[in-house]
Amino acid sequence: MNNRFLDMIEGALYSFLPGGELREQILIDSMKYSLEAGGKRVRPMLVMEFNELCGGSAEKAVPFACAVEMVHTYSLIHDDLPCMDDDDLRRGKPSNHIVFGEDNALLAGDALLTLAFETLTGDSTAELVGDKACRRAAQTLAKYAGCVGMVGGQVIDLQSENTNAPIEVLRELVYKKTACLIMAACELGCLSANADEKQLRAASLYGESIGLAFQIRDDILDCTSTDEVLGKPVGSDEENQKSTFVSLLGLDKCRLMVDELTSRALEALDSFEGDTSALRQYALELAKRKN
Repeated sequence: MNNRFLDMIEGALYSFLPGGELREQILIDSMKYSLEAGGKRVRPMLVMEFNELCGGSAEKAVPFACAVEMVHTYSLIHDDLPCMDDDDLRRGKPSNHIVFGEDNALLAGDALLTLAFETLTGDSTAELVGDKACRRAAQTLAKYAGCVGMVGGQVIDLQSENTNAPIEVLRELVYKKTACLIMAACELGCLSANADEKQLRAASLYGESIGLAFQIRDDILDCTSTDEVLGKPVGSDEENQKSTFVSLLGLDKCRLMVDELTSRALEALDSFEGDTSALRQYALELAKRKN
């Protein structure tokens, strides 16, 4: 993926945080702590890449990319909480609630979620991309991140603990909890470039495919990697008695599914006339990632 895009995202991401001396500075520090944890920046990079593929201006895509990363970061903070997955490590560092306390971590997640929509709909963003694009972007992100998207997927995840959830439940869980936000990122990239509906549908299919593949690969790594390589505790799914693609289908079938979904993602890119090489390579790299 384009390193220039990554530099643009990193340069802009923290500019949306409040500055100055604030009585609630611990909240801002908590938000920044998790934003700075970095990771692969999969979702904001997808915003940028689809913007370029659709002939858009990178500057117009940056607020959309930052908003998606804020939502993703909030979800990770909340996922790690004791009432959710109860993980002490995130990307090789202590989880937010370990550093700042459970109360501040919860509020930092809330603040990042609301900041994402402030970023999407603010005057400066509207001046860049127009009111219509801002409105559609906010609707798209809200739909995919909300009660029938990512948050709904987390509820299904909690309901599935200590049960032998069947494969159809697991597919819905992963589609909502993981794939939906990746789909949102791909669509927001198109919206920032004023793409047509055919391109939006193709981008959504690409996002769904790599999103599902991403989570299946996660399940594989949870069984085959180490804490040091993965940057978080391995084996947590088994400890929490969660149904996973690996526990239901086995490693070999899961590896085959990752390959099939990656092929479907590559086929979706045929709907675009521009240079799709970066997105094709990205899908292939995600399918083989080690962490």
